[in-house]
Amino acid sequence: MTEVLFYHLQDMTLESVLPPLLEKSLERGWRVVVQSTSQERADALDAHLWTYRDDSFLPHATWRVGDAADQPIVLAVEEGNPNRANVRFLVDSAPLPADSETYDRVVLVFNGDDGEALAAARSAWTDCKKRGFEVTYWQADERGRWQRRE
Repeated sequence: MTEVLFYHLQDMTLESVLPPLLEKSLERGWRVVVQSTSQERADALDAHLWTYRDDSFLPHATWRVGDAADQPIVLAVEEGNPNRANVRFLVDSAPLPADSETYDRVVLVFNGDDGEALAAARSAWTDCKKRGFEVTYWQADERGRWQRRE
């Protein structure tokens, strides 16, 4: 069964949250697709993942490269699974893909300070529940550690 995790960002940016989540995914041996909503955003995330920390390296590529199938992390703007990922991250209100049930995990990261993003996340939550996915909601505590909320 697909597990869908909702990460509610407040007083933090996607750029600060995404790299550690991707690192944890790779540590678990997972392959990942990160879907945003525009080529410009995917390119910005691509640049950020190369430079976010001096002592770290996240092997990744965009969907445009010829060897995307061989990459552990692929940044994309459309549906599809170019690297046979078992985890899909959705950012910037990217919609749930039609093939959501083929993933072990879908991680929806949304900006809680953006009314439209919050509404989209609520709609996705309802859709996921209707589809029988296991859903969990995560919010950072005052020290920035993710806590599961009921």
